[in-house]
Amino acid sequence: MSASVKSLLSTLTSRGPHRVLRGNLAVAGQPGVVFTPESGLNLPAVAFGHGWLTGAHHYRDLLEHLASWGIVAAAPDTERGPIPSHLDLATDLLTTLDICTGVRLGDGTISVHPERLALVGHGMGAGAAVISASRRQVAAVAALFPAPTAPAAEGLASNLDIPALILAGATDITSVSSNAIPLASSWGGGVILRAIDEASQNGIIEGRRLLAAVGVAKHEPKTARRTRALLAGYLLATLAGDKTYRAFADPEATIPHTEVIDPDAPHEEKPPKLKVGQLAALLRR
Repeated sequence: MSASVKSLLSTLTSRGPHRVLRGNLAVAGQPGVVFTPESGLNLPAVAFGHGWLTGAHHYRDLLEHLASWGIVAAAPDTERGPIPSHLDLATDLLTTLDICTGVRLGDGTISVHPERLALVGHGMGAGAAVISASRRQVAAVAALFPAPTAPAAEGLASNLDIPALILAGATDITSVSSNAIPLASSWGGGVILRAIDEASQNGIIEGRRLLAAVGVAKHEPKTARRTRALLAGYLLATLAGDKTYRAFADPEATIPHTEVIDPDAPHEEKPPKLKVGQLAALLRR
């Protein structure tokens, strides 16, 4: 490898070489957004599923980042309420892929290769991406900080003989709100489970969010940057076939600020860190 993984990670943290265009999926009948490089034929593409109580606009930096690296990134903007249908979001992800492959984007100078497709999602959107992959053949899946869904994504994963990247937060990978470990354990194809240092599962959500008002799900800039870089590297390696970034699709590669997790090894949930007030209360007992 001509450049070290550390150097590549630093490069991927920054925007790529392509100017980015933004479009509206609603023109084709599907609420949502699409970001593309300014031009390019037979490009790779991803359909991205958002997390609970969020929408596509909460992932704009992530989607633009992928487009700047030559990857068409589209996201349906549905199932945003407190009781979403994971099955319906999965259906919308497939519709989004159909739009990307069936419609010439931009002014006609942008097209997507039908065999260079991936399903990506965050939280419940990661589970929806797995559900979608069980219905349609794609080249890869990326589950970012996956959360439990109905039906359970891990129940479908054993039938998926395709490569997958699963990213999780080192601070809450064993929590009940994360199914990263069982999802990786049951995956039928090649899978990489990486825990990102000092990251939590909702740290990549951008902008103001309902739960942030009560101190939950605050944006973590470091988590967002590292996630964007890891995802871009993985997709460039798997979808675009760029050997420069093959380390990001290699489970044996050591990547700074991450740790590859063996999903079948015994895991113990770390006790939560106590805040000053909680610690003082315990000392008074």
